Amino acid sequence: MNIIVFIKQVPETTQVQIDPKTNTLIREGVQSIINPFDMYAIEEGIRLKEKFGGKVTVLTMGPPQAESALREAISLGCDEGILLSDRAFAGSDTLATSYTLAMAVKKIKEFDIIICGKQASDGDTAQVGPGISTHLDIPQITYVKKIEEVKDNSAIVERMTEEGFEVIKAPLPCLITVVKEINEPRIPSLKGMMRSKKAAITTWKAIDLQAEEDRIGLKGSPTQVVKIFTPPSRPKGQIFDGAADESVAKLVDILKSQLI
Repeated sequence: MNIIVFIKQVPETTQVQIDPKTNTLIREGVQSIINPFDMYAIEEGIRLKEKFGGKVTVLTMGPPQAESALREAISLGCDEGILLSDRAFAGSDTLATSYTLAMAVKKIKEFDIIICGKQASDGDTAQVGPGISTHLDIPQITYVKKIEEVKDNSAIVERMTEEGFEVIKAPLPCLITVVKEINEPRIPSLKGMMRSKKAAITTWKAIDLQAEEDRIGLKGSPTQVVKIFTPPSRPKGQIFDGAADESVAKLVDILKSQLI
């Protein structure tokens, strides 16, 4: 079984700063990690390989330093890493990103299942996984909490919903996005860490993907950030001491004054 896992390197801290001139994340001086939901995708890909054989190819799109995320995935048990890195990819929105990633899949050619985390912690759109499947014209199942069975060129999975879960069967190849309920990610072994240091990471640029120039980067992004700002902090609330009837009277007076 040939498994492709997409991951993204994101800022570790929640105190993300924005460059007011470019409206992009300031990554300098901020430690990066693999997107938390993608760790579950990596684990599920490795478990499928352990059960059915084959290999797990992990891909990411980003600057050269994103190679460290691929090496971490290899230390966990993935077989090879591919980095999509090119200035032409800069400024991609979810449409341009999903197109670029889909073109990478087409270059790989042979695959049975694609696994993504349900969303990235720095964007929270949950659009890239479904976008990849759309560009590839393959079935997609989102919010997967369990893979029940894979056989006869099809997969049966449990898809989490607000009320419970759905059991869905899809033909292969297909794409799934996973939630944290699906597994417990492993930690890397010493042997895995040593192997990841020696692993050769393949780097592909736009020309390698034969991607259309007007569909990648800023040119291929119909949605762009016009302005980013930090909302003003809320004023400190007022604490009422004393008897309940007195506090209620004061609160009523305050509300009345604000309505005038």
